[in-house]
Amino acid sequence: MSMKPSTILKKLTILAGFLSIAAITAPVQASGSYISCSMDYKLSGWSFVVRHYDGSGNVTCSNGQRAQVKLRSRGVGFTIGKSDLDGTGYFSELKDISEIYGAFVALEGHVGVIRSGHGQVMTRGVVSLVISGTGRGFDIGVTLGGLDVSPLDQ
Repeated sequence: MSMKPSTILKKLTILAGFLSIAAITAPVQASGSYISCSMDYKLSGWSFVVRHYDGSGNVTCSNGQRAQVKLRSRGVGFTIGKSDLDGTGYFSELKDISEIYGAFVALEGHVGVIRSGHGQVMTRGVVSLVISGTGRGFDIGVTLGGLDVSPLDQ
C-alpha cells in the first residue's frame, strides 16, 4: 500500500507543528515558573442540614512565600455533627501565592465518631486543593459546598 506524496507531506507538516510546539513550550515548563504550596490548617464547627466550619491556616510555598489564611467552609445536604479538624492541604501548581485565595467547590461525604480521618478534593477553575487530616467529635453526612480561603486580616 503506497501513500500519495500529498498525504505524506500533510502528515510531516502536522508532525513538524507538534514538534515545534513542544520545543517552544518545553523551556517554559522547565524554567520553574510554577510553585508548589502546602497549607497546615485547623477547622471547627457543626452541621445539621447545613455545614458551618471556620478556621485558619498557614500556607508555605516552594519559592519562600508565606501567608496566614482564614478558612470558611459551608455546605448543604444530609449532614449532622460537631467536630474539630486538623490537617494539611496541597494546592496544584501555582504561578503565585495569590492564586490560593477564593472559593473552592466540593462534593463531600463524611462519617466519624470521636477520632476520625478526613480527606477532600476541591477545585476553583485551574487551581485544585487536596486536604486530609484527623478530626475529633462526631459527624455523618453528604454535602455539596466548598471552602473559602482569604487573607487572615480580612
